[in-house]
Amino acid sequence: MHLTYRYRIKDKHATRLRAQARAVNFVWNYCNETQMKAARDGRKWLTGYDLDKLVAGVTKEGLDLHSHSAKRVCIQYDKSRRQHKKPWLRWRSRRSLGWVPFNTGHVQLRDGAFIFRGKRYEVWLHRPLPEGARIGAGSFSQDTRGRWYINCPVEVCEGVCLPGSWRWTRRVGIDLGLRDLATLSTGEKVKVPKFYRRSEERLATAQRARKTKRARAIHAKIANRRKDFLHKASAKLAKEYGFIFVGGISPSKLAQTWMAKSVLDAGWSRFRNMLAWKLRLRSGGMLLEVSEDLTTQTCSECGRLPSSRPRGIAGLGIREWTCDDCGTAHDRDVNAAKNILRCGLTALAKGALTSRLRSPGLQAEE
Repeated sequence: MHLTYRYRIKDKHATRLRAQARAVNFVWNYCNETQMKAARDGRKWLTGYDLDKLVAGVTKEGLDLHSHSAKRVCIQYDKSRRQHKKPWLRWRSRRSLGWVPFNTGHVQLRDGAFIFRGKRYEVWLHRPLPEGARIGAGSFSQDTRGRWYINCPVEVCEGVCLPGSWRWTRRVGIDLGLRDLATLSTGEKVKVPKFYRRSEERLATAQRARKTKRARAIHAKIANRRKDFLHKASAKLAKEYGFIFVGGISPSKLAQTWMAKSVLDAGWSRFRNMLAWKLRLRSGGMLLEVSEDLTTQTCSECGRLPSSRPRGIAGLGIREWTCDDCGTAHDRDVNAAKNILRCGLTALAKGALTSRLRSPGLQAEE
């Protein structure tokens, strides 16, 4: 399993990195122009390795870029083009955020600084790399405020949790929501801080005054606070449970509705990703996504669909209801979390033999 350690580079190295970022843009635009001509002429689409052959030797012609970085640009261009299913992509300009990729083994950590192409890049080393770790293919990247970071992928061992341990047997279902980020089948709820909503007025004031730097700083602070909160919430759950079942809701689809601002502010997708890799890394557990169809309307006690259940958009405001078949009073979100847990355990029981024979981390990844 690979983890990416991200460190901020001190501002005195920004000029050198910007020069290399301009060279990256030059190679990217050359690949884009070549691909555009090939597509318009009806010729075979070029792969990343074809483009690498065309840019070979360009770094010797006065371009301030390592040959391995140029190769990584070609491979990433081909990957992005195939991912977006387009014949060619957008051009990179001075407005594009800086990006300088590097290959495995071309960056080393010495005396608290990273060495790349014989130059030292001093960073704020807020946490050390794992002992004996080898830095993989990563990149230097720039954020909207012009600050540079180095992203170091490092291979780490996944946590091993024996079947008899207490954490392996602890399982919980989670229902994601907008009022509460996560509602557990145990009844516990994780509130959504709504960082964007709280800063919306200050952001609007800065945007009306056309203070672009101030607006970028507010956006960055919102993103950092949200990421910090999601890290802490996911770490707490990963320490307590070995199996976590989450409703398979699609944030990208809901982001196209009238709830878009609240959905993006909650950060469902990042929260699930954090839970997945922290479970694999720390306890060897797994995160499973479960279909949440009718989990809100089904009674978690009797398993029936009573006539008193909340239905459709009209029933979104009903947060508590009572089953008219068994008489059980339900909290809407807790009931959904319990049904998600039950569906997850059913799916886990069907694949129990497979999960015993295979690594929990690999099982979750598949």
